[in-house]
Amino acid sequence: MLTYEFMRRSLIMGIMIGIVAPSVGYFLVLRRQSVIGDTLSHVALSGAAFGMLTNSYPLLTAILFTVIASLGIEGLRIKYRHYAELSLSIILSAGVGLASILISFGNTQGVISYLFGSLSLVSFQEIILFIVLSVIIMGIIMFLYNKLFYITFDEESAFLAGIPTKRINIFFSVLVALTVAISMRIVGVLLISSLMVIPVAASLLVAKSFKSGLIYSLIFGVVSVIVGLTLSYYLNLATGGTIVLSALTILLIIIVFQSIRKTGV
Repeated sequence: MLTYEFMRRSLIMGIMIGIVAPSVGYFLVLRRQSVIGDTLSHVALSGAAFGMLTNSYPLLTAILFTVIASLGIEGLRIKYRHYAELSLSIILSAGVGLASILISFGNTQGVISYLFGSLSLVSFQEIILFIVLSVIIMGIIMFLYNKLFYITFDEESAFLAGIPTKRINIFFSVLVALTVAISMRIVGVLLISSLMVIPVAASLLVAKSFKSGLIYSLIFGVVSVIVGLTLSYYLNLATGGTIVLSALTILLIIIVFQSIRKTGV
């Protein structure tokens, strides 16, 4: 498998996705915002379609659209403080509507590769862009780790303690947008939110602390990507779907194992 250059490129990007997506998703799940991945993925699709229509680089326009959408989500979340989930529904509706209109204009034949991911179309430039953005995202998460930890569990107390919660929330929303946009090339926009949530769901079942939960989610994410890429190559299956099903298999194995241990069967 690794004798092919495109598979080596895909494996590098896949491992980075397996690290970045669960890292961001871990904080989202604990903040009860796991649906934000689905919301931004639809916006990313409209961004990619816009790039194709305007003969621009679809990945960059997808990043631009998702960043703007993430800022919109945060603004609406503040506006509807007691109905925060409305912000996700509004932006999701806008993303779906805009994507359907842009795709109907034609000249978007390549949009299918962004829907479900594509190994063969990953270019060297995309690898460089992805690695740079992934390093930036992980660096920011590490730098803001303590503040994000505080905000995740008690945002009001964090604000009273002097932490700039508004700025950090906006910053984190942008990180989520970048993660969704840069990951869609391998996993696809319809499945990236699954990779942000399922490894985290598995980690929450076995972790004994906040930090160990984050570490487990990274391990499960990377294993899911490696197994999924390998199976998709040898069995000629869709890459994104195979990666997500690999993550789901890990979750089911943990659930079954814990059930057996509890019952003593």
